[in-house]
Amino acid sequence: MLELQNLNVYYGAIHALRNVNLKINQGEIVTLIGANGAGKTTTLRTISGIEKAKTGKILYNGQGLDSYSASHIVKLGISHVPEGRRVFSTMSVFENLEMGAFTRNDKSQIKKDLENVFSLFPRLLERKDQYAGTLSGGEQQMLAIGRALLSRPKLLLLDEPSMGLAPIIVKEIFAIIKDINKNGTTILLVEQNANMALQCANRAYIIKNGEIDIEGDAKDLMNDENVKNAYLGG
Repeated sequence: MLELQNLNVYYGAIHALRNVNLKINQGEIVTLIGANGAGKTTTLRTISGIEKAKTGKILYNGQGLDSYSASHIVKLGISHVPEGRRVFSTMSVFENLEMGAFTRNDKSQIKKDLENVFSLFPRLLERKDQYAGTLSGGEQQMLAIGRALLSRPKLLLLDEPSMGLAPIIVKEIFAIIKDINKNGTTILLVEQNANMALQCANRAYIIKNGEIDIEGDAKDLMNDENVKNAYLGG
C-alpha cells in the first residue's frame, strides 16, 4: 500500500532521514518507534506532504506522492493526526469534525461518518457544542482522530497518540486504534510508548538517528533482548 524507498530529508544542513526504507501492507498496523529526535515525526510529515524529501521515493498504491501537495494527499486517502493533537481550539467539537471533511461533497455520507465517529467517541457527542480548547487532553486526542476519520482515510498516520495522557486514557485510545483498523483502515503509528505500540501492531520499525535500525514482526521485537533493553525498560 505504502512504500518509502531510500528517503532522505534535510532541515537545512541537518540530515534528518537517511535512506529510509519502509513498507506498509493494506490492513496492517505498522509502528515506527525510536527516541526523541530519531526521525519519527519527520517520516510522517514527509509522507503527508508537509515536508519534502531531497531524494528517494514515496509510493502509495504504486503512485508517486513526491510532487503532490498535502491537501491532495488527503484526497488520495492519507490522513495525518499530528503530534500535539492540533485541534482548532476556538471552534466547537462539531466544527472541528466538519473540518475533517473539507475535501468531500457527499453530505449524506458525511452525516453517517459523523455518526460513526460519535459511536467510537461518545464523549465527543456529549461535548459537540463545546470549544475544542476546553476539552481534556484525552478528549482532544479523540477529536483529532475523529477529525482525521472524517476524510475517510485508507491510511491513517498517528503521531504520538498517547503523549501526555493518563494510563487509563492511553488504554482507551489504543483500543479505539485497533477498532479503526478492524473496520478497514491501515495505520502507521508513531509512538514513544514502545510497549503499547508493539502490543498493538503487526510489524514494527525502529528508527535511530534518522536510519531504520531494526525491523520485524512486532511480537518478535517485544521478545528481542536488544529491543527490550533499549526501548522497553529491560
